[in-house]
Order: sequence, then structure tokens, then C-alpha cells
Amino acid sequence: MLRLSEMLKMAKYALVGGLNTGVDFAVFCALIYGLGMPTAGAQVLSYLAGTANSYLLNRYWTFGVRGQKNAAELVRFVAVNVVSFAAATAALLGLEYAGLEAALAKAISVFVSLAVNYAGYRLWVFGGKERQRIGEPEA
Repeated sequence: MLRLSEMLKMAKYALVGGLNTGVDFAVFCALIYGLGMPTAGAQVLSYLAGTANSYLLNRYWTFGVRGQKNAAELVRFVAVNVVSFAAATAALLGLEYAGLEAALAKAISVFVSLAVNYAGYRLWVFGGKERQRIGEPEA
């Protein structure tokens, strides 16, 4: 059974994920339908917008990491997002190729990235015991 603290982190992650998805989806649709950009290019730009939002909200609010950002944390964050981006993009383009409308394919592809991101952020990017959490005294 999950501890209450882990359930709270998951709830925060879900809320942040909803916000990230909203940013990603809104930018994607604006680029596709407003500017006529090709799907792959719109996916890159919209995913980057959602990822920037994700880093800030997850670091400080979901996982409560404080202190200076370091290069290793940023490299881990980027690595998780590269894997997540590849999985989501493969799903998006595969579904679109199969005949789904771009916006529907995008909506479905979001779920592919959720599990990859949560596991990566929780266990590798922000979850290490050496990282200080908000509310813990500094050593």
C-alpha cells in the first residue's frame, strides 16, 4: 500500500501533469491549426513548452527540492524527457498514420509519456536521498 506522502506526491504530479498537458496541447493546436505548422515541428515546440513548465512545478512543488539546481539534475531531467518525448512522438505519429486526427492522436500520446515521466522524475531526477527537500533542515 502506498504511504500518504507518496499518494500526495502522485496527486501533485497529476495536477502538474494536467497543467503541463494543457500548455503542451494548447501550443500544439495553435501551431497546427493557427499557423499550419507540420505535426512533427509542432510536437517539438509544444513539448518543450510543457517540459519547461514541468521542471519548475515538479522540482519545487511536487517533489519539494530546494537549493541550487545542478548540472547533474538538469541532465537527468533532460534524459527522462528525451525518452518520454520519443515514446510520445512515436505514439502520436503512429496514431496519426493510422488515420486519427492530429489532436486526438496528441491527446492519446500524452498518456504514454505520463508513466515514463513520473517514474523518471520520482526515482532518478528529484527522488534521490541526497537531494534536500523543502521543509527539511539544512545540513
